[in-house]
Amino acid sequence: MKLERQHYQALLDARVFEPHSLVDALKARRRRKALSPDGNLLILAADHTARGKISIGNNPVAMSDRFTLLERLVSGLANPAVDGVLASADILEELAFLGALNDKLAIGTMNRGGIIGASWELDDRLTSYDAEHIESMGLDGGKTLIRIDYSDPGVARTIETVAALSTKLADRKLLSLIEPLPYLKDKKGTAVLDPSDEALTKVVAIASGLGSSSAYSWLKVPASKQMALVAGATSLPVLMLGGEPTQDDSELFGRWEAGMRILNVRGLVAGRSLLYPTNSDTFGAVSRAADLVHKALANRDGSK
Repeated sequence: MKLERQHYQALLDARVFEPHSLVDALKARRRRKALSPDGNLLILAADHTARGKISIGNNPVAMSDRFTLLERLVSGLANPAVDGVLASADILEELAFLGALNDKLAIGTMNRGGIIGASWELDDRLTSYDAEHIESMGLDGGKTLIRIDYSDPGVARTIETVAALSTKLADRKLLSLIEPLPYLKDKKGTAVLDPSDEALTKVVAIASGLGSSSAYSWLKVPASKQMALVAGATSLPVLMLGGEPTQDDSELFGRWEAGMRILNVRGLVAGRSLLYPTNSDTFGAVSRAADLVHKALANRDGSK
């Protein structure tokens, strides 16, 4: 499936003349019967823009063009081995209107208030979907972000918020996808990701205990060099994220491949690294990731 300009123009017109058609399309999409037929998932991440993340590498506006973003998402979702997409309401409604979400998982992002570069960046407040609208819009689950820095008092509110949202999703038997990340403040006071595998392992343990039930919780974490250590801190299913695209993606795919051998690592939630690869071959990057995720069961540690 390819996004044509006339389809995009129809979307723009619908926003003006038939705004209800976007909501109707999302609610009416054909839903899949099972979360994951083989136990693994490949989800395309497209919730970056809702937090002001539109840069890639040295290009500060690489993801700013909405037609290009939708074009790449539509192309990726056309692959039958791609299980779904994680996005904010605007993007999910647009994809549904374009007919790209039938038989795909639709996961709504929830707390996007930690705007990139803001002084309150780690105060990740609820600004997108809430649990009630995840359910009423017919979505399959919700995603939350929790960035833990021990020097920032705003993080306590985020922990409380994520726990409450996870409980509400579990009450509705909907997927709660939690992204726990360890953070630090640099000398300028800017929030930066802590690269330590030990720190990542600790926040994975913390995230596993959030909410009144963990039955519907999955975790989304960076593809660590010590994935066995990180994933071993929980029994929850783990999906690896992608991060920034690089000139040589062999290391990232190597980490993904190694991670997929671990029993509770169940796939990928990747955005920029698949949608905006440095060689601009979105179809090829997505296909390569799909093969890795859905042909990995035979190579899993402990399997014969």
